[in-house]
Amino acid sequence: MNFSLPEDGKVKVIIYDILGREVKRLINSEFRSAGRYTVEFNGAGLPSGVYFYKLVAGKFFQTKRMVLIK
Repeated sequence: MNFSLPEDGKVKVIIYDILGREVKRLINSEFRSAGRYTVEFNGAGLPSGVYFYKLVAGKFFQTKRMVLIK
């Protein structure tokens, strides 16, 4: 997953299943400088299906859908 941060700050990237349950935290309140980032998501242990990832950075948040196919 790719994302850009317009300013420095603490970042969280959380994966949720279709029912809204948290299944994995890829980044947990880590400080990151402004810039572009790539985070690898390994879906091992999760079934195929629709998931959502939420990026939280300061006052900004974004949620996107993804499909895991095995």
